Amino acid sequence: MALRTGGQILVDQLLIHGATDAFCVPGESYLAVLDALHDAKLRVTICRAEGGACMMAEAAGKLTGKPGICFVTRGPGATNASPGVHIAHQDSTPLILFVGQIDRSMREREAFQELDYRAVFGTMTKWATEIDQAERIPEIISRAFHVATSGRPGPVVIALPEDMLTDVVEAVDAEPYQVTETHPSLLQTIDLQKRLWAAKSPIAILGGSRWNPQAIERFQRFAERFDLPVAVSFRRQMLFPATHSNFAGDLGIGPNPKLLARIKESDLVILVGGRLSEMPSQSYTLFGIPNPGRPLVHVHPDPEELGRVYRPTLAINASPTAFCAALETVHPPQQIPWAGAAAAAHEAYLGWSEQPAPVAGTFHPGEMVRWLRNHLPEDAILCNGAGNYATWVHRFHRFTKFATQLAPTSGSMGYGVPAAIGAKRLYPERTVVAFAGDGCFLMNGQDFATAVQYDLPVIVIVVDNGMYGTIRMHQEREYPGRVSATTLKNPDFAAYARAFGGHGERVETTAEFGPAFERAQASGKPAIIHCLLDPEAITPARSLSTIRAEALAAKR
Repeated sequence: MALRTGGQILVDQLLIHGATDAFCVPGESYLAVLDALHDAKLRVTICRAEGGACMMAEAAGKLTGKPGICFVTRGPGATNASPGVHIAHQDSTPLILFVGQIDRSMREREAFQELDYRAVFGTMTKWATEIDQAERIPEIISRAFHVATSGRPGPVVIALPEDMLTDVVEAVDAEPYQVTETHPSLLQTIDLQKRLWAAKSPIAILGGSRWNPQAIERFQRFAERFDLPVAVSFRRQMLFPATHSNFAGDLGIGPNPKLLARIKESDLVILVGGRLSEMPSQSYTLFGIPNPGRPLVHVHPDPEELGRVYRPTLAINASPTAFCAALETVHPPQQIPWAGAAAAAHEAYLGWSEQPAPVAGTFHPGEMVRWLRNHLPEDAILCNGAGNYATWVHRFHRFTKFATQLAPTSGSMGYGVPAAIGAKRLYPERTVVAFAGDGCFLMNGQDFATAVQYDLPVIVIVVDNGMYGTIRMHQEREYPGRVSATTLKNPDFAAYARAFGGHGERVETTAEFGPAFERAQASGKPAIIHCLLDPEAITPARSLSTIRAEALAAKR
């Protein structure tokens, strides 16, 4: 058995488990890993900030279902990466973050950049650990892949003591990991069929992770057989084609009131894969807790999630992929009492998402999204962070393919740009578009340099209204007229793009957007389209002045 350094053993394990990409900001605390990567068939993307690097890895995990891999240095490097870890936790995304650590002999002296990573990351990971012996690297990396992908997927953080990585030892490599699968029982599928046969107005809600194209196709066939309306959870719109005649819309922020009414009036809800947390549940008002108030079939790969918030009538511990395979054996009654419900739900969705209402100013974000809807290829990947600008994307774009949406259910700002770069690194042949507000963009905008460095022609659409728009909206609703700490003075984002070596465009009217986007595509460079939005255009339905006036009237 050949002797290897800890760094070499670690990189060998990543390759054994099928890793193809790693995102990093280099640090002296894991130089031995960087040296091992020099000769390895693992593509490394060097990033400009640890937050962006971890979000790129999270995006890779979201798109592929395999753990995204990220390396950062100790102390501030690790804490800078924590937003990506939190996204992976709330979004149920497999991720492994490797953190350089101090020499083992220096522990508990508060050495340079020393942290206890088990304590720091323990509440936002599935597992946080530190490797003390190089011989145990294969064991711990194998466990990390299994933990990150099995049950409800999520992040793992592994600290790597600097001196451990330079130890030269013998170690037996692990076998490639396999995802632990959970299946519904025959009795559960029979029970589900009985409940559907007894229902008068059922609806399905899809969410969570552990989906793939085959599972979505199987659920489509199931929905078609039962004429079942199908909704998707917050920022999970790629789980069911919006153009499908059974699609009822998405449960996000400010959803279609007709969809909410349909769910409230239903007598059977089938929740597959999701948790129905604060945003899709409309701040936990859509269902009762713990008793939902109507029959609930909850399908989830993690048994600890079943009954955690909502008491299901039928709890099925199964991954969405295994559950959808089992649905092939579930058959509808000869006569469906709710026949026509899916068509009515889809018609309501189309009415909600087709034509945006007028807004103040010369640039209309809803019309921009409609233009993109008509010009982007079906497999284009759309990315966004957090902010009111995203409400137009979620409402008016129609996702039709799996692995085309990257958006944090955790509501993390700064996600869109690094997610787009991570996606383009994995799929260079696909069109990748990032949406960002002016505040959102500058949280990780420095990684535009990473797109330039690797010739990744992502297109970033910056919607600039000169403020932290979501917070201003809440401010006007709760404290009308008392503007505080939400105004921004912004740079010329098109010039910013050109300064990095990319393509920049400035858009002031809706008519200018299409030609600007086409020029950005034709440039072959990473691009920023700087769109100036009137501050009054704060939501698709209500202006800032309307929100303020309503709040003032309510206080009188």
